[in-house]
Amino acid sequence: SVTLNCEVEHPSAGWSFYWYKAVPDLSEKSSSYELLPDGSGTAQDSYIIHGQTHTAGYVCRAGRGDPEYHTDHSQPKFVWSAPASLTVSPDRVQHFTSDSVSLTCEGNFIEWRVRKFSEDGQLYSDCRRMTGSTCNIYTSKSDTAVYWCESGSGEFSNAVNITVHDYDPILVSPVHPVTEGTSVSLSCCSREKILSNVIFYYNNKIIQNDTWGELNISAVSKSDEGFYKCQYSGRESAQSWMSVRAVFSSSFSVLMISGLIFGIVFIFLVFLYKKVYRKKGETLLFYSLKYLNKQHS
Repeated sequence: SVTLNCEVEHPSAGWSFYWYKAVPDLSEKSSSYELLPDGSGTAQDSYIIHGQTHTAGYVCRAGRGDPEYHTDHSQPKFVWSAPASLTVSPDRVQHFTSDSVSLTCEGNFIEWRVRKFSEDGQLYSDCRRMTGSTCNIYTSKSDTAVYWCESGSGEFSNAVNITVHDYDPILVSPVHPVTEGTSVSLSCCSREKILSNVIFYYNNKIIQNDTWGELNISAVSKSDEGFYKCQYSGRESAQSWMSVRAVFSSSFSVLMISGLIFGIVFIFLVFLYKKVYRKKGETLLFYSLKYLNKQHS
């Protein structure tokens, strides 16, 4: 099941909440909104979706008064199912412009396409260079996006965040969630090499400041989850979200955080643990995604 939570900027009594599924219109590169069952004018600021089997985007908005005033719709946020998988080479979130990046779809399917949800909220379904199940990208700033695979029969992979930068340094961090108890190494690099004498930050606080060029975590725990960045010669990288996956938990939640920063995803992931704040419309869509694993006898 998936729990959606909708919050307004200034909470008060009298708000009603509306819940929609975002239906992409690829010809227009936009989305229409389909009202969810029992999703019209609920007094509760949460909505539970049961039996999620395919990737779908959801939005909310709020209304109050007589006649009723409505906020803008929130930005769409995606809930992911993953019978297939997507791998990235090089295996990192951040990339330089003009890098060669390969996105490979894996699973027992014959036909694949790679989808892309860009920073400006546009959904794309084409890959300029698709060879078999691999999409090859020569990166530009417009390739900063969330990517996932879709099979010909409509099955979806996990989603990954890719950000593209035209300056150095960049942070080298894993594109997929890291499993609790495993080791992980983060590094800082220029276009030419891995850098030494760097400073690493965790949630904007210095955690390592010495001559080593790597930040090594020998046994990752949930407390290591968060935003990381590096600094070299006074220049900072962008920050990226490192997600940690619990080993023995039958469920986990993903926080979606707004902004142009992916790392998140939200981002998204699955995208990440993400929160979208829309100031103009007073609407804040906050997702707590809870994936319940099947129980085995």
